[in-house]
Amino acid sequence: MNYNKITILLVDDDDVDVMSVERAFIKHHIKNPLIRAINGLAALELLRGTAEREPIGQPVLILLDINMPVMNGIEFLQVIREDPNLKQIPVVVLSSSDEERDVVSAYNFNVAGYIVKPVEPEQFKDAIRIVDSYWMLCRMPD
Repeated sequence: MNYNKITILLVDDDDVDVMSVERAFIKHHIKNPLIRAINGLAALELLRGTAEREPIGQPVLILLDINMPVMNGIEFLQVIREDPNLKQIPVVVLSSSDEERDVVSAYNFNVAGYIVKPVEPEQFKDAIRIVDSYWMLCRMPD
């Protein structure tokens, strides 16, 4: 499988954090297509498609924030883990929340990892590099 063809769905409502992820992708030469959804409901529309648009291609890696309006990250995880077409998509939580209940809830929905967003820009870029390195080492079916 060509790792660079894997679409990464970033589900985050914070424009500053999204720009930080984009800068980290550039710094670490991550060439994967990055698609953004501003909340869980918008992400579901991208994954399932709508009457107006086809779903985004799979396989997909999802980088998921927890605290978002409309449908938060935990609610989103519950929905995709119950959907036979979406339940196998790997999800890494990238959130500012370090609340134990959020971490436990996310792992109860089988996330691949939970990373608390670092405040410092260089640490944020390093966190994205770690996620990228982890997925390059994982074997995903063709």
